[in-house]
Amino acid sequence: MKTILITGGTGFLGSHLVKSLLAENYTIVLLKRKSSSLEKIASLIPHLHIFDVEDGLEKPFEKLDRVDVVLHTATCYGKHGETVSSIFDSNVVIPLKLLETAILFNTDTFFNTDTYFNTESPLTNYLSSYALSKRQFMEQGKLIAGSGKIRFLNLRLEHLYGPEDDNCKFVSHIIRNCLQNVPELQLTLGEQKRDFVYIDDVAEAYITLLDKLEEIPFGFTQFGIGTGQTVSIRDFVSTVHRVTGSKTKLVFGGVPYRENEIMNSSADVTGIEALGWRCQHDIESGIRKTLEDVMQKGLS
Repeated sequence: MKTILITGGTGFLGSHLVKSLLAENYTIVLLKRKSSSLEKIASLIPHLHIFDVEDGLEKPFEKLDRVDVVLHTATCYGKHGETVSSIFDSNVVIPLKLLETAILFNTDTFFNTDTYFNTESPLTNYLSSYALSKRQFMEQGKLIAGSGKIRFLNLRLEHLYGPEDDNCKFVSHIIRNCLQNVPELQLTLGEQKRDFVYIDDVAEAYITLLDKLEEIPFGFTQFGIGTGQTVSIRDFVSTVHRVTGSKTKLVFGGVPYRENEIMNSSADVTGIEALGWRCQHDIESGIRKTLEDVMQKGLS
């Protein structure tokens, strides 16, 4: 069974991948920062090989017989006052060094977790440094992969949501406020259309790609990861409001759109579906599963 190195394994997507891949009997190597909290994967620590970035990116490659695949999910959004140079270092410099290290140690495949913010459209002021840095690394990865020395899979994720996401994220924020019956929620008109994709479906997409690697050539290949369908922000929030039985007043139009707001985004799932993957969760089932987790763990 393959040995897989995961960055960002203590975060939302990464921790779900760690759990899913351990269940598939992969050998999992975690590359993290010394400051990272292990709370999300605490029960799994005995089953993991854990290394700190600060000790050198080459350490896990040197200590293990072989690293077959790198799953890069770590990212810096810049939501906590990080400088532009810090965002660039986290989202471009470190993953570039990791990609070069993987090639040096003859790793076959590098998964890059990309975002729907990474488009050719003008950058929105919201998360602009994040979006630009993601675009820069993707382009550099594409260039390096052109040498044919590694298989570089660029997974462009749509609006990911599910249990254990950060409370500051949009879906978690809406669910928690509706559950708490806050007097009102100020929102945009909600005409933006998004492809909301549940976390378990995304994890299954990674597993499908790992199972089908021999069908994917070396070099750069991009996969859209989402449902392939869109729902308006207004309809999504209204569904959360209905499912939670909330008394909160939804004030659509109370907040203006951001400059260069992305008004429509959905995944081209042709490539991933050709490999046998299918999305299993619709909006309501995904919301209900997320809600169950929040209720079980409390609103604190």
